Amino acid sequence: MKKITFIAVGLLLIGSFSCKETKKNPSEGSATETTEMAEQFALVKDSTKVSFTAYKTTGKVPVGGEFKEINISNDKKGATPLETLDGVAFSIPVSSLFTNDATGTRDPKILEFFFGVMKDTELISGVFKVGEGDACSIDVTLNGETSNIPLTHKMVSETKLSFDGTMELENWKALDAVASINKACEALHTGEDGVSKTWSEVAVHAEVLLEKTE
Repeated sequence: MKKITFIAVGLLLIGSFSCKETKKNPSEGSATETTEMAEQFALVKDSTKVSFTAYKTTGKVPVGGEFKEINISNDKKGATPLETLDGVAFSIPVSSLFTNDATGTRDPKILEFFFGVMKDTELISGVFKVGEGDACSIDVTLNGETSNIPLTHKMVSETKLSFDGTMELENWKALDAVASINKACEALHTGEDGVSKTWSEVAVHAEVLLEKTE
C-alpha cells in the first residue's frame, strides 16, 4: 500500500513539472514574434501636396500657386520616413494648376503662354531621391529635360514631412517660356521702376503624410 502511495505522489510531481514547462514555451514564442513585427511606414498617397511660388517685377513680388492633382507610383514601406520615400515616382498634370486668382484669367494664361510653349508638358514628372546623410532631392522632367532639385526637409510631426527647394528654369531650357509669359503679362509684371520682369527662379514646396504599419 505504501509503495502505491509513493508511486502516486511521484506521478503528481512529474506532472506538475511538465505543466510548468508547457506554460513557459508559449510566452517565449510570443516575445520572439513581437520582436519580428517591426514598425514600418507607408505613404498616404492622396495626402501629398505640391505648391510653388513664382516671382514678378524687379521687386520680386511673390505669386503663389499649387497643383490639385499628383499621381504617386513605385511607393513602398520603409523602416524610416525617408526610406519610405526613396525612389517614389510622381506625375503632376499641369491642367490641375490653381493660383486662386479672383479674376480667373491667370491660370489660363500660365497654361497657354508658359506650359503651352514647352515640349511634352501635359505632365511634370519626377523621382524622389535620398542620398548620403539623408540628403534629399528630386529629379524633375519638364520641357523634355530632366534636372535635379536639391531639397531641405523638416519633420513637421512623427508622420508628416515638408520639403523645400528652388527650381531654376534655365536648367530645363525653359527661358523661352519665361519670356513668353512675361510678354503675355507685361503690364501686370511691371513694377514701380517701369520694368517688366518674370523671374526664372521658382520656389517649390511639398508636404507628405505617412502612416505607421506593421
